[in-house]
Amino acid sequence: MSELTKVENGKATFNLHVPAEEYVKALETAYRRLGSRYSLPGFRKGKAPRKFIEKAYGPDVFWDHEVEQLMQSALSDALMEHKIIPELQPNYTVTAFSEENGIDFTAEVVQRPEVKLGEYKGIEAPKAEYNVTDEDVAAEILKRREAIASTENVERPVEDGDTVILDFAGFLGEEQFEGGTAENYSLKIGSHTFIPGFEEQMVGMNIGETRDLHVTFPENYQAENLAGKEVIFKVTVHSISVDRVPEFDEDFVKDTSEFNTVEEYTASVRSELEHAAEMRAKENRVNAIVQKAIDNATVEIHDDIIKEEVDMQLDRFDKQLHQFGTDLKGYCEYAKLSIDDIRKDYEEGARRNLKAQYVMFAIIDAEKIEPNDDDYRSAIHNIGHQGGEHWDDAKIDEELSKNRAKYASAALYEATIRFLVENAKEV
Repeated sequence: MSELTKVENGKATFNLHVPAEEYVKALETAYRRLGSRYSLPGFRKGKAPRKFIEKAYGPDVFWDHEVEQLMQSALSDALMEHKIIPELQPNYTVTAFSEENGIDFTAEVVQRPEVKLGEYKGIEAPKAEYNVTDEDVAAEILKRREAIASTENVERPVEDGDTVILDFAGFLGEEQFEGGTAENYSLKIGSHTFIPGFEEQMVGMNIGETRDLHVTFPENYQAENLAGKEVIFKVTVHSISVDRVPEFDEDFVKDTSEFNTVEEYTASVRSELEHAAEMRAKENRVNAIVQKAIDNATVEIHDDIIKEEVDMQLDRFDKQLHQFGTDLKGYCEYAKLSIDDIRKDYEEGARRNLKAQYVMFAIIDAEKIEPNDDDYRSAIHNIGHQGGEHWDDAKIDEELSKNRAKYASAALYEATIRFLVENAKEV
């Protein structure tokens, strides 16, 4: 017997009943399985009758999974009867129980959010376009040259771009402040690693020289005792070095690639950049189409669903922090944040991500989308790429033949993306 008493804000409440005969049968089954654990005076161990054990330990002593299954079954029938899909584990409240009358209880169920799809077919999105300039190619080649630059110590005053080994000590008034002291620190001048004015005042210093640098911390600096304050750093320079970047010539080309000429190397770099730019342009277009489909839909997500998602994310974060020897409490103390501050940040992302999932599920249901082999291959390729692996076509096909079911969910997602893109309009 079931009665749907209330549906409010995405939560359904049922009054439910388990018949006495089924309840007693479940108790007897649980007693046969668990009764041997209990010892009572006057009875051999494991031979005490159920009634005596219940009197000694409480009437719900044999409420184990047999009784729980009865309640779950009663709720399952009610959900099917009223066509309600639960999204979270239900909350049960027993209102009365006896062997004569069975179990009366209520169940609160958070329903799967209803999705009202907006426009998702015919979404307008610009054609994927990209452009690689000569400047882009030159910048990439310079980056590769700088990556293998050698370091050379120099005997001259500090210049912009130098790397300096230094000692420093920070003073607020006459007192050194915490966190403002280091020895043999490596600093690249012009990197803007330190607060404004620090690196600039080091230009012109010589090896062995000590200088007082007067700087002011930003008003929004994280250490409140230093925010907006003028301080002095006593700085001593130990060494000065410069990076020697190799010339872009045939020697560089032959030493670092399979090419022989500057022209071949330049053409190869351009080709790589064009491929990467093309992939980014396509990805940006796909993301824009998907986001429009999500934005066009309406989904009311119950706060309990958001809370559970945030709880899981915080638990994962806490486990990650344990790997570094701390925990969520320690992180909050270090970052000067409260748990509520972190929860608020997580809630925004959780609401956004959950809406995207529900909208995608609704499109799959509406269009009866099924993945094909190419969707599976894309899923395998992307999962491998995320793990830092590059699988060729032969390895992807081998993985597909062995572990197809493993990629079913990811392939369905790829199929949905493909559907949205194929049905979009270029503008």
